[in-house]
Amino acid sequence: MKKHLITGVTALAAGALVLSGCSGSTSSASAGDELEGLTGQVGSKDFSEQYILAYITTELLNAHGADLEANVKLVGSANVRQALENGDFIGYWEYTGTSWITYNGNTTPVKGAEAQFDAVKEADAEKDIAWLDPAPLNNTYAFAVRADKAEELGVKTMSDVAALPAEDQTFCIESEFSTRDDGWPGLKTAYGIDIPDSNVTMLDTGVIYTATQKGDDCNFGEVFQTDGRIPALDLVVMEDDEEFFPSYQGGFTIRQEVLDDYPEIADIIAEIAPLLTTEEMQKLNALVDVEGEDPEDVAIDWLEEQELI
Repeated sequence: MKKHLITGVTALAAGALVLSGCSGSTSSASAGDELEGLTGQVGSKDFSEQYILAYITTELLNAHGADLEANVKLVGSANVRQALENGDFIGYWEYTGTSWITYNGNTTPVKGAEAQFDAVKEADAEKDIAWLDPAPLNNTYAFAVRADKAEELGVKTMSDVAALPAEDQTFCIESEFSTRDDGWPGLKTAYGIDIPDSNVTMLDTGVIYTATQKGDDCNFGEVFQTDGRIPALDLVVMEDDEEFFPSYQGGFTIRQEVLDDYPEIADIIAEIAPLLTTEEMQKLNALVDVEGEDPEDVAIDWLEEQELI
């Protein structure tokens, strides 16, 4: 299942937050005390990118006088969103496509990252959830191929892939992607891909990266665009030149009442948002998923490197 599109029962047991892990530490450096009095939890979904973003945000806001904890223990996007709506979290990093489709019940994405952001910001504002200025990162679906194979085949875009001879159009995908409208069925229609079922291999999400790198089962593997294994395995992402996939741009979502009380949060988050590009998140994610580093350590090291704490 797509990591940030997990749906399910949204009821939260009160104990889930009591038992959650947390981080309330701050760097010895202090950026100011304008957030003094702000307490609570910054939420996270259950994968590395979200852990890193939660710790980055918690440490940065604490450096400005807040006393926040990072909760990285909830499982499932719907549960994290519910925690925000319930007031258990002050905020967390969300993806535009997820909110637009999963939480706001739309079946068709808005083309273009900026237009999608504007649409979801307006929709969530009616639920007293504010979107702060987004990061450039886009954790959307994509297809990747070994760098040397891409050069051999002469492909840079999904249209290039669709124009290849059928024997070169071999794909590794996950089971959910195989049936989603914004997955394999829709992709084939959008790009006019017409290949036999034998050209498609179904694999678990994590296995797809190594299978694509080996190139035995497939040339092209379904990936998440900010995954750190893409550069680590020397894979390159094919441009979605038809803009078929929804935009999953990252942005910090926050309860409007919290933002009203502490409007300075918007300016503080604006210090980090422009720095969080897709390529930067790939590097940070790789430190956790490939190198095995602790997400909290990665977050603190990054903030110190940026001289923000």
